[in-house]
Amino acid sequence: MNQLDKKKKVLLISSSGGHWIEMRRLEVAFENFEKCYISTNPNYHQSITEGKFYAVPDASMWDKFHLLGQALKIFFLLLYLRPDVVISTGAAPGFFGLFFAKKMKIKTIWVDSLANVEQLSLSGQKVKPYADLWLTQWEHLSTPEGPYFHGAVL
Repeated sequence: MNQLDKKKKVLLISSSGGHWIEMRRLEVAFENFEKCYISTNPNYHQSITEGKFYAVPDASMWDKFHLLGQALKIFFLLLYLRPDVVISTGAAPGFFGLFFAKKMKIKTIWVDSLANVEQLSLSGQKVKPYADLWLTQWEHLSTPEGPYFHGAVL
């Protein structure tokens, strides 16, 4: 297989729960890509029919030790997987994914969670410098500097 025949690789990364459900709804946009997934619930591998799944430790900003472990695992997975694009719907794993991907010159996309109606999520606010495409699903949260609203995708 030559370079032109090779499928682009997308890494879809999110925390568990609603972020994961929203991420799975986006995967149809990447049907012509080789897909890899990262999330915090190891049982999610059972729902993946195409692509590879990797679990990372669950963590929050109140648990710095696990947060560091999560960040390190995501960093090493990015080195191993070498995706062409990283997309996230949120929370800490997505932030770390975009942060490290941007440093590695990998394209990045952030879609802030549909649940954040009144304001962007904390991760969504902090990810701006690391997102090549920074989206919100609520028109009233968009600004000319971003995040941008291109319709509710979920």
